[in-house]
Amino acid sequence: MHRHYPPFLFAALSLAPALHAEEASVAAEQPATLEQRLAESERHRNELAVQLQSASSDSAQLARLRQENQRLKQQLHDVQTRQPERLLNEEQTWYVTGAATALLAFMLGALSRGRRRQRREWLN
Repeated sequence: MHRHYPPFLFAALSLAPALHAEEASVAAEQPATLEQRLAESERHRNELAVQLQSASSDSAQLARLRQENQRLKQQLHDVQTRQPERLLNEEQTWYVTGAATALLAFMLGALSRGRRRQRREWLN
């Protein structure tokens, strides 16, 4: 007895060696592609490592600057608490100077007048 096979089975069987050859060429291509991707990945990893190192040094520098800033703030606070407060501010100092000048002028005027018993009158 002779069996009859469907025609598509022969076509599929005839294509199998071609598909296997294509898979072999893809498999041969894959290591080269994978090596290229690996090289790119290593280069990218190295760039990220450099960025991470610079970021960590930046953060260390930032921490040092913050610590120095806190130290300077504390020094400023200590100096300000040790200084006595000014008695008068600038505006009040000007008022006191003006009042002292007016008082001095009044006293000099009173002393320069002397003691006169009669008033000077206008002559007609």
